[in-house]
Amino acid sequence: MSFPLPSPGGQPFIFLASYACNPALSRGRGVMEEVDEGRSLFQRDRDRIIHSTAFRRLEYKTQVFVNHEGDHYRTRLTHTLEVAQVARTIARSLQLNEDLAETVALAHDLGHPPFGHAGEEALNHCMASYGGFNHNDQSCRVLTFLEQRYASFDGLNLSWESLSGLVKHNGPITDTRGLPHIASVNRDWDLALADHASLEAQVAALADDIAYHTHDLDDGIRAGFFTLTDLAAAFPLIADVVTEVDALYPQLAAKRNADTRRQHEVLRRLMRLVIRDLMHNSQELLEKTKPASLADVYQAGQNLISFSQPIMDYYNQLRPWLMHHMYRHQQVNTMTDRAKQVVAKLFDAFMADEQRLPERWREKLRGLDEAGRARQISDYIAGMTDRYALDEYSRLL
Repeated sequence: MSFPLPSPGGQPFIFLASYACNPALSRGRGVMEEVDEGRSLFQRDRDRIIHSTAFRRLEYKTQVFVNHEGDHYRTRLTHTLEVAQVARTIARSLQLNEDLAETVALAHDLGHPPFGHAGEEALNHCMASYGGFNHNDQSCRVLTFLEQRYASFDGLNLSWESLSGLVKHNGPITDTRGLPHIASVNRDWDLALADHASLEAQVAALADDIAYHTHDLDDGIRAGFFTLTDLAAAFPLIADVVTEVDALYPQLAAKRNADTRRQHEVLRRLMRLVIRDLMHNSQELLEKTKPASLADVYQAGQNLISFSQPIMDYYNQLRPWLMHHMYRHQQVNTMTDRAKQVVAKLFDAFMADEQRLPERWREKLRGLDEAGRARQISDYIAGMTDRYALDEYSRLL
């Protein structure tokens, strides 16, 4: 069952499934605001994220390679845009709310510190005695507190559906240890942490998997860590796609940039294959479980957006392979070790002497205990881009 969702500006009606998130039925915002006649609730959420300072900083934050290592490697921003594009495509095919899926996709990495997961590990170690550091928790902190642009509220004052979708996009949360800000927000505004996320948030989570696995293969080949031949030898699924491409384009070898064209054709067909699998398998799962409403999705007891078993098996094999051949490659390890050193020494330097902080950040520390000071300092470091962190490290240390 589906119903039409009026779209402003004379655009065609959007048909949503009965179990999709309808902005007209939203639980609202933490601070009441007047209705925008030109945009739905979720469209406004999306636009606020795009205009946020944290979103702009993603351009100079590491995905796998530090920003200055090459102009063509993915950054945290380009990764986020790829996730959003995939999420919209999948949401539309399943008659879900595209705007909400895109919103969660655009917000999912806002809390990442500089240098990607290496920076997160280092900051979590530094914050071990003060509640830890987790990028999903930090994303929630950015969206509800750290972005201070609006006259009426701190944060972006997102809708309940957008915020809960972000917090739970990787699944229900039954233990908030290490997630101090999520726990705090949940006490003030019940995010139903133990329930499953909306289908739109589930779509964004798996769009993240699709995007980063595909573009990491692309970046890994570009970096010379492995070749398309290596991938075909390791994964029958990729070998089948390579065979298909070679059969369809026998004259490709004679063209300029033949290897690059072949690589791109294989990877785009691979991405299309896994996206279609997710669409078809999720549709079958929804038809089997028959959720009649959004409440049924929250209480389903399982995720209803899922790959088929063969694709799950492929990803379960691909992850450790990439860990060995790419994420722990000597070149990446050298960057990772350097990044952890930069983050840890910046944290120690600011904790030892807060006069090293910019004045507006020093003001935030007044009257705080040690744990409060540490949290503010971690906020400052987490907001840094790669190059700003390296500049600060050079300036101070």
